[in-house]
Amino acid sequence: MQSQDVAQRPAPPSPTGLVVDVEQAEAALVEHYPRLVRLAYLVLPPRLGRSRRVLTAHALTQRALPRTRTPAPVTPAQNGDGRDGDPGYALVRLQVLRTALEAGLPLTAKAWPKRSQLPPLLPHVWGLKLFPRSGGAEELTLDQRLSTLSGPARAAYALRGLERLTDDGVCEVLAAAGVTDPEGAVLEAGGVPAQYGLLDSPEFDPCSLQARPTDLMRRRQHLRAALAAGAALLVCGALLGLPGEGWGPEGAAAPPYARNPAAQAALDPAKLTRIPPGAWRSSARTDFSVWPARGESTGDKALLRRSLAVWARPGGTVQVSATPGTLSGGPAGPPQLLYAGTVDAARVVILYDGLRIARYAEPKDGTQGAALDFARVDGAGRAEAGAVVLGRSDGNVRYLTAPWVKRAGERDLMKPDSGALALPLTDGVTAPLASPALRSGPCTSWNVLQLADGTRTRLLTDLGELVPARLTTGRPGSPREVSGAAALRTWQPFACSLGTVRSAGVRSVNAWAFNTQPLPDASGSAAWVCTRAETWRGGGARV
Repeated sequence: MQSQDVAQRPAPPSPTGLVVDVEQAEAALVEHYPRLVRLAYLVLPPRLGRSRRVLTAHALTQRALPRTRTPAPVTPAQNGDGRDGDPGYALVRLQVLRTALEAGLPLTAKAWPKRSQLPPLLPHVWGLKLFPRSGGAEELTLDQRLSTLSGPARAAYALRGLERLTDDGVCEVLAAAGVTDPEGAVLEAGGVPAQYGLLDSPEFDPCSLQARPTDLMRRRQHLRAALAAGAALLVCGALLGLPGEGWGPEGAAAPPYARNPAAQAALDPAKLTRIPPGAWRSSARTDFSVWPARGESTGDKALLRRSLAVWARPGGTVQVSATPGTLSGGPAGPPQLLYAGTVDAARVVILYDGLRIARYAEPKDGTQGAALDFARVDGAGRAEAGAVVLGRSDGNVRYLTAPWVKRAGERDLMKPDSGALALPLTDGVTAPLASPALRSGPCTSWNVLQLADGTRTRLLTDLGELVPARLTTGRPGSPREVSGAAALRTWQPFACSLGTVRSAGVRSVNAWAFNTQPLPDASGSAAWVCTRAETWRGGGARV
């Protein structure tokens, strides 16, 4: 297909033997411009609306000027008004009629749209609606009847009324314009009363116009949306155009996405928050915010830089996990360093940003296979901030304990009468103990971590997450630690049921023996016990 505004192939010789120069066609277009625009306006489909029909009619008429000398078409007999026998007028009229009929064709996915089917580029008016002056009731009725006709039928009616052509002449012009059934179009146009004098009224004059503003509120909304989109585009372009070189090797981190002071501070190892070892003794709070930085690699800037960079933008090979309800985005500012060191066969960094614990781990011999884990800990107190998982291997788990923890032990929850086995502590790191979260097969034991801080003893259990869950007994409104023999016996039957809440973001699990009654055969008594798992996100408790 070929646009109307590109160079056309040489046309076959004209039947009349006449050739129209560009100057001759321009003179005819300028002289008869109002009539040609009116013809285009009448032929265009009414669904475009009056304002767009006006602009489109002017655009089609202005583009009707040929680019080179063109053979003149056959001109039907006309009533004399200066246009009879004018090959230039016949040429531009035919072009206006052809493009106006093309503009009424529906767009399809199988073919490229023609230029006449698209909104005009010129002329264009911003902020105003232009439309012909309103006529009387007769003009309105005629316009409504013309809107029910097809495009070729409207063209036939306009050629009869404006050009005063006979039916044969109308058929000749329509056939030259590409209409496949000119006789059918003439017959369809005959269904509308022949009120041709009304076509000269201002109702159908696209050169005598009224101006009104467009929708002011919508225009204001569109302007704001355009400004917002432009600002977003500028920001995205600035970010994409930033250099790719970072602060240094960042291991498994993906390419950088930002260079602003806040992002640089959050990823700078020198800006990490480090708490002095004894700060917790005089602090009003006893939670993760007063943990000191521990581990033999707290001065390893390369390791810390990699952990911060992977947290901000983990690469495709990094294994990322998060407890339910925990965001995994980068830190808003410099986080607090809790630990950096070697645990078994991995280098581990533990960070805290006030809401989350983040654990970065990488192999000793590289960064391939790095892992990043998140756990939500907002609102944690002394009881919940007792320990963090450092690593798991060979079915065992190691913990980093709070600075106020004095002793650690291992206890089997299914054997309440057995004592706890002592766990050595080295700079707050426990010796490995068997993890029930890593065990497969039948449940024959459930090992838990027992911590003592000098005043209380608490039990914590590994549920496959970064922060172990606290175990309690008693009424849900006033739970007590599982420290006495009665509390341990209460938990004995329900130890294996803890496996049903693995990896669910559990903060604590409470067992409440709320009623005891004798058995019917007087063989003893039975206890009614409710176990309830509370999550860090507040909702989703399991009972």
